Amino acid sequence: MSNHGLPSRDGVTPSCVSLPAGNWPTMADFFFERFPAISAQTWLERMAQGLMVDEFGVPVDAERPYQGHIRIYYYRALAQEVRIPFEESLLFQDEYLVVADKPHFLPVTPSGSYLQETLLVRLKKRLGIDCLVPLHRIDRETAGLVLFSKRPQDRNAYQDLFRRHQMRKHYEAIAPWRAEIAFPLTRKSRIVEGEPFFRQREIDGPPNSETEIDVIAVVGNKARYKLNPVTGKKHQLRVHMYALGLAIDNDRMYPPVLDTPGDDFNFPLQLLAKGIAFTDPITGQARAFESQLKLQNLSAA
Repeated sequence: MSNHGLPSRDGVTPSCVSLPAGNWPTMADFFFERFPAISAQTWLERMAQGLMVDEFGVPVDAERPYQGHIRIYYYRALAQEVRIPFEESLLFQDEYLVVADKPHFLPVTPSGSYLQETLLVRLKKRLGIDCLVPLHRIDRETAGLVLFSKRPQDRNAYQDLFRRHQMRKHYEAIAPWRAEIAFPLTRKSRIVEGEPFFRQREIDGPPNSETEIDVIAVVGNKARYKLNPVTGKKHQLRVHMYALGLAIDNDRMYPPVLDTPGDDFNFPLQLLAKGIAFTDPITGQARAFESQLKLQNLSAA
């Protein structure tokens, strides 16, 4: 049992809502008003099944008077979740770390319309490690390496390596070849939230992102690129490649379109988190991992 009164269920930890001051008659009235996308019947069913508790482990039922300034924990559920028809691979595990190869289209953590179909929940259920936590993220559309911490006391030490840019990461991408661009090059720019919110864009101003880009191979009008992100802004590699006129193959967001098309499992984004290396802050060992996944054959790109 966790300190919030609810254990994980089927690999998913409870969601949390901090209740503000207010005059709602009951707890149920608050949830009905604040979360209109979820039916009142759904909230009532969760309460009746004992799936909502406060931070002290006391159940929340439909008649309980409203109380502000406390946290409520509950299980989120999806009526229907699309199965991602690709499997993750476990590359490494010791007492501190889990390293997995994430397939294209699979999110790292639960959000939006993804809950069970996430790398974190799949690994929790597969390995039986409820306290597993990802140390970083890669885009849902991107494939490749993701590192997880097994022990809560180690997480900050590992995450500090990312904050201090001491995780040496490299990616591979398939994109158009432009002979007029001299490689290797370094792209530095200021990336901010765009419109809609999930799409990023470059603006004038002091750079907050940096990527080193080189060419691995060229066949016809396509090339395989090596991308070394120095920083870790959202969609950084995709934004930088697009800004150079080298939009990554099968990217549904860059270049921007009015309506982002849905997933087509036949056309995965040609971006792969290929390698990561670092000095382990817990053991002092040199660590290096490489994805076993492959992008499409360049000759067929």
